[in-house]
Amino acid sequence: QVQLVESGGGLVQAGGSLRLSCAASGRTFSTYAMGWFRQAPGKEREFVAAITWSGVSTYYPDSVKGRFTISRDNAKNTLYLQMNSLKPGDTAVYYCAAGPRGSSYGDRYDYWGQGTQVTVSS
Repeated sequence: QVQLVESGGGLVQAGGSLRLSCAASGRTFSTYAMGWFRQAPGKEREFVAAITWSGVSTYYPDSVKGRFTISRDNAKNTLYLQMNSLKPGDTAVYYCAAGPRGSSYGDRYDYWGQGTQVTVSS
């Protein structure tokens, strides 16, 4: 079992940057693919990024490609999301998730964090 805790959210102006972290408990973090998702009020959950267990492969939707970077440090049991050139449309609660393989589908992930709020002002 894996427990996930996100941090690093906050309020930032458009064009700014934030780095989210997701700390994982347990010794099996390195065996899981990881993903970031977000959900804005009144909207469905949206895929943001995914990374394989080794960190070799990453996946992004067009909405964040070139602006967001997912990475992981298996020695520190930590997942990251570097977000640059932020837009007001990026405002949402951001969640990290762990699953057997990287996917853009949330139902493919077994464990979820509690989320961290990101607010981008115009």
